[in-house]
Amino acid sequence: MRAVLLILIAIAIVILAVLIATRAHTTESKHAAAMPSPSPQTDVSPEPTPTPTPTPTPDAAEAMLTGMTTREKICQLLIVQPEYMAASSAVTQMSPALSESMAEYPVGGMLLTIPNMTSPAQLTALTAALQEASDIPLILCLDEEGGDVARLMDKVGTTKLANMYTYRSQGPATARANGATLGRDLTKFGFNTDLAPVADVWSNPQNKVIGERAYSDNFDQAATLVAAAVQGFHDSDTICCLKHFPGHGSTRADSHEQAAYVDASLDELRKNEFLPFAAGIEAGADMVMVGHLTVPALDTVPATFSKKIVTELLREELGFDGVVITDGLEMKAAGSDADGKKALRALNAGCDLLLGLEDIPGTVETLEKAVKDGSLSMDELDAHVLRVLRLKLQYGLLGEPDGADR
Repeated sequence: MRAVLLILIAIAIVILAVLIATRAHTTESKHAAAMPSPSPQTDVSPEPTPTPTPTPTPDAAEAMLTGMTTREKICQLLIVQPEYMAASSAVTQMSPALSESMAEYPVGGMLLTIPNMTSPAQLTALTAALQEASDIPLILCLDEEGGDVARLMDKVGTTKLANMYTYRSQGPATARANGATLGRDLTKFGFNTDLAPVADVWSNPQNKVIGERAYSDNFDQAATLVAAAVQGFHDSDTICCLKHFPGHGSTRADSHEQAAYVDASLDELRKNEFLPFAAGIEAGADMVMVGHLTVPALDTVPATFSKKIVTELLREELGFDGVVITDGLEMKAAGSDADGKKALRALNAGCDLLLGLEDIPGTVETLEKAVKDGSLSMDELDAHVLRVLRLKLQYGLLGEPDGADR
């Protein structure tokens, strides 16, 4: 009996233990159900900070441009003879009148000719004095081609060279050497720019204004020789200028004396006259001079005033982004308009530098009015001036050269 009782007590204990365990499990489950499940961990990276677009650092030319007045910008586009600054004949030395005029009209450059040259010492002193009188260094230029156009050779005894046509069979090595000789000789006297080489081709035997000044009477040969000449000028660290776009070698008339016409279609020009210019541009020519040449197939006005020729063909089609300079605006083929009007027409066509103007005050006044009335926009004026300043920067005239290829 006692054994049965012990068995019953043991069974009761087991049942009680089971009940207690079951109750504990149920409570734990309810508690777990009441607790929210933790959210899965997500890798939240901070938003990257955008890199700001760097502000371009202006070069020395741009910095100089921002500090210039409208008059200073306009004057920087003028290449003049000192006689028209000093209101005198045959300037051979600095004078108070010339110095005062340069302060009032700070032109971008000076063209010197034979009357300005009497001796090596005098010429060196004159170019130094002109630079000293200019806050922004001048483009000091002349026409020095050899042969018939040889100011320094004739007046101060630099290396004698014949017309470039004479050397046509001697190949590009001679053309390059001649270009280097011309450049070295003129830089000795304080010049930095030669209005050469002639890129016209003597394709019309009756043409007298170009004739043997040309490198050849063959378009392909001229292209090779002109490109070599550009390299030669650069060998001597001299600014050079292809002339006279779109090509003066086929004309019958002399644009110095009367209207000159180029009787060729655009396709003919592309196949012929343009070749030496394209080759010179590819070789790195610094400037291209536009002639006062009327091409009836393209425009009714001389090339100097033709946007079709200067902007659409020279700049856009041939890809020239350097300085475009006019031929002398005093020449008969440029017409009889006042200097200021000629200047405005040339700038609106796409030319940068204005050569040979005689009425400097009148030109500056006209262009100042044009900027005010919008017939010459400030953006256009700035673009012209910036090309000129960058050319000066490239050749160390505004300080150290900028290292651009040339």
